[in-house]
Amino acid sequence: LTENYNLGFYLHYSANWPDFYSMGKHPDGQTMGYIMGKAEGNGEDWHGHVTAITVGPEFRRVGLANQMMQWLEEMSEKVYDGYFVDLFVRASNSVAVEMYKHMGYTVYRRVIGYYSGEEDACDMRKALPRDVN
Repeated sequence: LTENYNLGFYLHYSANWPDFYSMGKHPDGQTMGYIMGKAEGNGEDWHGHVTAITVGPEFRRVGLANQMMQWLEEMSEKVYDGYFVDLFVRASNSVAVEMYKHMGYTVYRRVIGYYSGEEDACDMRKALPRDVN
């Protein structure tokens, strides 16, 4: 599951990067999941960042996470001409690490103590078409 953030954090993201915030809704109106991110960089050096992605337990393993990730990757590429998309995931969350690897992400580095100084994170990245090297 995603980290829990306070309401101010969500409002900050939705105000500053509204084009990087998407929610999946079931036809009955139930929220299936959401993704939020942002564009990071300076000048011409931009990349997309996945801040949080969550899919409700009853909607997992049907491709929703993959669909939302593709959407954020497309925003990063087409709107910001980004070089890559990155995300951080708990190193102990092997299911998520493998899911992201299936989506084309690789572990770029391990960040010691990223989660409250107690748990490491994998900084995972996926190159976008602009990154030819």
